[in-house]
Amino acid sequence: MAKKIRLFCAAGMSTSLLVNKMKDAAKAAGKDYDITAFSLNEFDQHAAEADVCLLGPQVRYALPKLQEAHPEYKIIDIPMQMYGMMDGKGVISVAEKLMDE
Repeated sequence: MAKKIRLFCAAGMSTSLLVNKMKDAAKAAGKDYDITAFSLNEFDQHAAEADVCLLGPQVRYALPKLQEAHPEYKIIDIPMQMYGMMDGKGVISVAEKLMDE
């Protein structure tokens, strides 16, 4: 069964581009991931289904509050440089490290 990676951001345009890069990187590596992006406003609707939740740099301010409210979820912010470079492979490695914890 595919591991579910959920990205949360402010509006979704640039994050949608990153999702496509991540899907391409996962496919090239032969990995089965279900990767989808949502607005931060939809966190409560989609986080429970995720194996890991990634926050875009625009909403990283919400990380401490979300971690406190949902200690059962694996949540991390996407490093700014990886996000800016649209480094799908790098962001997948961040997600994998958190999933393995």
